[in-house]
Amino acid sequence: MIKVEIEYRGKGFHSLLIKGHANTGDYGKDLVCAAVSACATGSMNALEDPEEGFDIEIESGRLHCLAKGAVSEHDEAVIETLLIQLKTIEVSYPTAIEVKEKQLAK
Repeated sequence: MIKVEIEYRGKGFHSLLIKGHANTGDYGKDLVCAAVSACATGSMNALEDPEEGFDIEIESGRLHCLAKGAVSEHDEAVIETLLIQLKTIEVSYPTAIEVKEKQLAK
């Protein structure tokens, strides 16, 4: 199962962790994994200045994105769009992906 954990501090984005595999198809042919990977990688590429504003680690079966400070409105919109995409996949494949949101103390 793919586990998605997104954390907010106050009203803003703090971190995102996507880990695991959907196991809904053979390796390299798993459509759920492909969808999550495409959405997540595309979103990281759409951030305004990912190298300056975020610590991002991407490897097989894992993506971690940590905000280094305040996040711009543009980047908040990118992250929110990614969250909507992942929740949409979760609706169709609830046994393959789980999305959790967490509010951290300020």
